[in-house]
Amino acid sequence: MNILGIGSRLKHQDFGLGVVTNVTSKHYWITFIESGLETIDIDSDFEIIEAVEGEVDSVSFYDVEKSLKKILEKWSDVSQIVPIADKWKGGKIILEPGTNTQNKEVPIDTFFHKITMVRDRIRVMEQKINASTLEEADKIDLQQYITRIYGSLTTFNVLFKNSNDYFVGEKSK
Repeated sequence: MNILGIGSRLKHQDFGLGVVTNVTSKHYWITFIESGLETIDIDSDFEIIEAVEGEVDSVSFYDVEKSLKKILEKWSDVSQIVPIADKWKGGKIILEPGTNTQNKEVPIDTFFHKITMVRDRIRVMEQKINASTLEEADKIDLQQYITRIYGSLTTFNVLFKNSNDYFVGEKSK
């Protein structure tokens, strides 16, 4: 069976006349005159009115984008969007010196962004250590330091909206 290319015209028994507007490995996305956009299985029953030949990438743009995001999140400094807890939105951090000098105010959103960047870079470092050719004992030693770093940062968990984004240090035994 040949896969129809984008622009192919067909007639479906339930939806009528339509044009193929996207192709994935399992489905055709077809814009039908009567019912609009529908997704049908590639092996569905339909009458081909005009087949457009040519190279058809059987992976959709969405699939490629999703895969690329996973790769970038895993191996680079690209970080996922982590929401701040609602009660902190628009707030500020006030740093009050012990001397008679002016306070420093920092938007809490800016501070939170810096904290999540630190967390993401620690994760990348952890992945690079685990993927390295270091001896297993050295990897374990470095992993213990990373776990302690996460533990030192648990104070900032109050800023995160979702608990699955928290810093987690060594579990108590």
